[in-house]
Amino acid sequence: MSKMKYENAPAELAEAIEQAEVIQDFLPSPNQLVLKEETVRVTLSLNKRSVDFFKSSARENGVPYQRMIRRVLDIYAERFLGARS
Repeated sequence: MSKMKYENAPAELAEAIEQAEVIQDFLPSPNQLVLKEETVRVTLSLNKRSVDFFKSSARENGVPYQRMIRRVLDIYAERFLGARS
């Protein structure tokens, strides 16, 4: 890539631009950021107080309460599966 010379820029800005380095984009494309996880549908009876807590918290944060419950279970499983390794 050819360097351009900025003649009308303040000296410190022109110097910074001259020394700038072009780096390649390292971020994945948006379709690579959406992870599809394998899920299994289950029927589960939970304590009403717990479900009410998740529903209330989910409403405050604008997310589905089932997603919050699933995330808690995922974190729990990851922690204890990792401890076994």
